[in-house]
Amino acid sequence: MNAFELYNPVRVFFGEGQLFHLSEQIPADARVLLTFGGGSIHRTGIYDEVRKVLGDRHVVDFGGIEPNPHYETLVQALPIIKSEGITFILAVGGGSVIDGTKFIAAAAKYEGADPWELLKNPKLAEGIGAMPFGTVLTLSATGSEMNNGAVITRAETHEKFAFHSPSTFPVFSIVDPAYTLSLPMNQVVNGVVDAFVHVMEQYMTYPADAPVQDRFAEGLLATLMDIGPKLRAYPKDLRLRDDLALCAMWALNGWIAAGVPEDWSTHLIGHELTALFGLDHGLTLAIIYPHLLKDQIEHKQAKLIQFAERVLDARTGKKAGEQSNTVTGTMLQKLLGANPDPHMLATGAAIGIETFLVMMYDGKVHLSDYGITKEQLQPIWERFEQRRWRLGENRTIDAEAVKRILLAAL
Repeated sequence: MNAFELYNPVRVFFGEGQLFHLSEQIPADARVLLTFGGGSIHRTGIYDEVRKVLGDRHVVDFGGIEPNPHYETLVQALPIIKSEGITFILAVGGGSVIDGTKFIAAAAKYEGADPWELLKNPKLAEGIGAMPFGTVLTLSATGSEMNNGAVITRAETHEKFAFHSPSTFPVFSIVDPAYTLSLPMNQVVNGVVDAFVHVMEQYMTYPADAPVQDRFAEGLLATLMDIGPKLRAYPKDLRLRDDLALCAMWALNGWIAAGVPEDWSTHLIGHELTALFGLDHGLTLAIIYPHLLKDQIEHKQAKLIQFAERVLDARTGKKAGEQSNTVTGTMLQKLLGANPDPHMLATGAAIGIETFLVMMYDGKVHLSDYGITKEQLQPIWERFEQRRWRLGENRTIDAEAVKRILLAAL
C-alpha cells in the first residue's frame, strides 16, 4: 500500500426528513445564493421546503445550471455574489449543480482575469480559496456532495475539464434519498453506472497490497450490480434509493482511493464525448469502459481475475454443475468452463462488466446507436495527441490507444 493523506471535512445528514438541519448549519445572518438546475425542484416541492427552512435569511436564486454545467452559465453568478453581498451558497440538485456551485465558490475568490484558468491549471485551483457552501442532494450519482472535485464544460470550445481544491469541500450535505424518487429512470441508470465506474477507476488497476480498500470497493461494486436491475424494476423502493445514495457517496469521497493506484482514463475519454456530442456522462462511461478493459487487459489482468472471483463468484476449480452466487458469475462459469486459464478468466470478467452495462442501457451502448461516426471521433484522439496525455495507472493509454478504444466502441 502507498502512503497517503486523507482529508474529508464534510458533515453529512443522511436519511429521510433531514432538511431541518439547514437552519442550524447556515448562519442566521447569511446572505444566501440558492443554486439549482432546470426547475425540477419547483415541480417536486423541494424548493418550497428549502425556502421554508431558510426562514428570514436573505436568499437570491440562481437557476438554470445545466447537466454538465457550462462555464458560460456559471460565471453569470459572480456579479450577483458581489452586488448582493452573498456570504454563503446553497446548492440544491445533483452532481452538476453541486459541481457548478464548487466552481462558482472558487471563482468568486479568484482575483485573476479569467476564471477558466482554474480549469486549465490544476495547480492554480489547488491553491485557491472558496466561499462556504452546502448541498441538498436530489440525484445520487457523482458523489460531489462528499468530495472537493468538479467537472466543468466550456460550450464555446467544446472542452470539459476537472478541478480539485482543499477549499471546495461542502461544509455540509443533506442526503435524503426520498428526494430522488421522482427522477426519470434514465437519470437513475446514469447514477448507478457513474458510481460503478467511479469505483472501478480506483479499483481496477493492479494489486497494491491494499486488502481493506479492495474489499470496500468490491462491496460497493457487488451492491451496485445487485441493485441496478432492481431499481429499474422497483423504481419507488426507498430502500434501494438509500443503497444507491450510499454507494454513490462512498464511491468518490476519497476512502477507497487512499493508498492505491488510480486510472480515470475512461472518465477523460467520456468527457470528450459529452463535450462534443452532448451524451449523458453515465452513458459515455458505459460505452467506453468495456472496450478500455479489453484494450488494457494485460495490464489489468490480476485485478480482473480478482473481480471475477470476489464480485462475480466465477473462478477456477468449480465442480460440474456448481452454481456461482451471482447470475453473471453463473453465466460466465458456463461460458468459460470449470478451469479457465488466467487470460480467459480476466476476459470473462470484462464480459461480465460489459453485460451489466448493456443491461442497464437496454443494449444501446455503442456510439453508432447515437448517430456518431468514425469521422466525428477523430478530433478526440487528435486532442489527446496535442495534449500529449498518457493515461491509466501505467500511463499506457496514449492517443493511439484512445483511437483503438473509440473505434471498438462504434
